Amino acid sequence: MAKVSKKNTLDYHSSGRPGKIEVIPTKPSNSQRDLSMAYSPGVADPCLEIARDPKQVYNYTAKGNLVAVISNGTAVLGLGDIGPEASKPVMEGKGVLFKIFADIDVFDIEINETDPEKFVEHVKAIAPTFGGINLEDIKAPESFYIEDRLKAELDIPVMHDDQHGTAIIASAGLLNASEVVHKKLGDLKVVFNGAGASASATAKLFMSLGVKAENLLMADSKGIINSRRNDLNEEKKFFVRDTEHNTLSEALVGADLFVGLSVGGILSQEMVRSMAKDPIVFALANPHPEINYKQAKQAREDIIIATGRSDHPNQVNNVLGFPFIFRGALDVRANKIIEEMKIAAARAIAELAKETVPEIVNLAYNESNLQFGRDYIIPKPFDPRLIVKVACAVAKAAMESGVAQEPIQDWAAYKEELLNRLGRDDKFIRLAQEKASKDPKRIVLAEGDELNTLKAAQIAVDEGLAHPILLGRKNRIEALIAEHSLEDISHLPIIDPYVPHERQELYAKMFFEKRARKGITLYDARKKMRDRNYYGVAMTESGDADAFISGTTRRYSEVIKPIIEIIGAREGVNRFAGLYIMLTKRGPMFFADTTVIPEPNSDDIVQITRLLAEGIRRVNLEPRIALLGYSNFGSSNDRTSKIMQEAREILHRENPELIVDGEVQANIALSQELLKENFPFSTLVDKKVNGFVFPDLASGNIAYKMLQSFEAAEALGPVLLGVNKPAHILQMGASVREIVNMITLASVDAQTRKPNLKPL
Repeated sequence: MAKVSKKNTLDYHSSGRPGKIEVIPTKPSNSQRDLSMAYSPGVADPCLEIARDPKQVYNYTAKGNLVAVISNGTAVLGLGDIGPEASKPVMEGKGVLFKIFADIDVFDIEINETDPEKFVEHVKAIAPTFGGINLEDIKAPESFYIEDRLKAELDIPVMHDDQHGTAIIASAGLLNASEVVHKKLGDLKVVFNGAGASASATAKLFMSLGVKAENLLMADSKGIINSRRNDLNEEKKFFVRDTEHNTLSEALVGADLFVGLSVGGILSQEMVRSMAKDPIVFALANPHPEINYKQAKQAREDIIIATGRSDHPNQVNNVLGFPFIFRGALDVRANKIIEEMKIAAARAIAELAKETVPEIVNLAYNESNLQFGRDYIIPKPFDPRLIVKVACAVAKAAMESGVAQEPIQDWAAYKEELLNRLGRDDKFIRLAQEKASKDPKRIVLAEGDELNTLKAAQIAVDEGLAHPILLGRKNRIEALIAEHSLEDISHLPIIDPYVPHERQELYAKMFFEKRARKGITLYDARKKMRDRNYYGVAMTESGDADAFISGTTRRYSEVIKPIIEIIGAREGVNRFAGLYIMLTKRGPMFFADTTVIPEPNSDDIVQITRLLAEGIRRVNLEPRIALLGYSNFGSSNDRTSKIMQEAREILHRENPELIVDGEVQANIALSQELLKENFPFSTLVDKKVNGFVFPDLASGNIAYKMLQSFEAAEALGPVLLGVNKPAHILQMGASVREIVNMITLASVDAQTRKPNLKPL
């Protein structure tokens, strides 16, 4: 799991606009006419419609896509009762997850009230604002009472995720684990350790799925909940069993399943060895499971183990459930979330793990072939199919149970709507980071004595994205590390190219051999190797590093020169091209060429397009490319239009498998309605364009910078296409975030190349 320092997290939450969320208008609000409709006098019309029919509130306001995340801060994460103000960062974070995974808007509400009766009344009073309520971090047993009251007295879905989120994901794991070991749910002997809200909800859902009550034992901090105990609250009394067992170790003898929702380290290897054949262990305490993953695997070769950690197989993560459960509930306007909907979600998640895993997920987790089995009983959190699979299952269950007020009529259209909510290919950088962290590569950072580079290197180390190598003055780097408390990277290799050493001479000779007939003497080569860009590129070419990054303090032309001279273009390519990946709400958009060729001819455009298509395929997406211009499909005969037309003819002739067309105006390429209506013959019709080739360097560069400046997209890059080994050039003045993203892309780039590495 990523290591993040206190300073990192405090800076993250406080930098720029404090907090993590904001409210953004969804309607035009630039003119007086707009404001007159948004507020007075025009707003009176929807108000009167809603007064006439309260259900119209879903048509005229954001209620139908708005969830309240509500807490009183009495049981926050592993922090306990820290109060409502201190819980706010967590509630904002939950709102972020709702938005990025299911496109659900959130208001976080922290209530300064610990009395359950008064808390319920507060929530009931504000409920008309929302389409659903997610209760969060409320201590037990009050949380049981609060949820039960609100579910009974409100007509919108209410769920305490701390209880039911874990229960649903664990239930999905249970269904699949029992199938893998060929055991029936009704035959399982189950032992829980932990008797809080989450354990109670999980145990009850297990019983709804088929685990027999008499086969389920629960332990709290005082031992097994049995008939001899007289210190139990009402919720724990539900789990009283007539058993001779008093301790966890006694109960686990011959048990099939252990579920830990308690504290780390409580389960020993001896306890695991005492369990039945093919034991199932859900050690869900975070961040330290009830038993260490490696220790559990050492104890039993036949074990199936799940934890709450992302660095082990079978992660039980609530984000697999709650965003999509609320998504399905909201979309049919369910008046509550009932047991059938939770079971439907659990079964849908379980079924997804048995389906063929998309290559984009395999790539993200650096797996060659994830498939159903002991180490894959639960889908990965970044699986893009979750929103469709789970939301549809929940919506159907709500309809079949009679709690849906607006049943879905067209399921195909609904699935398409779900896919398009965040863009089919959202999560791009998160998937790239997941992939980078599975096999981090050695990235040489030529500007290692720049503070932003060092901060990015620390993040890369903390997140496991790469193994940075720092080039620069050693005394300056060490001083910056000490001054800015970056001790976590004090162990990184630091190389000063200005100080002669053995590798430098080897690099000089290699460079001389490459350029001896192009005006370079051995003296020149030795001199060049004192330049950090030449040195870093030589490291990469020699296999002493896996990728090279530079550019924050040097002009692009200065940095690309050593790449051209030492690494060069890959076979079959005679020009480089620059790619920017623009992360937008409609998914990633790939722009080329944005950095290299000022005025391309038709052959250049053909090569840029092929390189762009290759770059898009390398992140496991199908390239669908528009050749851009200011005219459409031959409507102009000026020079740039003819170049794009000629390029399209060559590509259609020589690369008929490639989806590409042009020349076409950008707004036409981005609008399927305009394209289909005006140019139905285009090969881009019914294709969501993701690649854009610009007629010249100026237009491409201007386009990405304007989108970036307007905050309409986050720019990743520039990625250098066509180079024989991973070498990438940052824009001058790149931010820490931009450098981290480039390190991520460089690490992924290196992973997808054929190995040619030597030890450093």
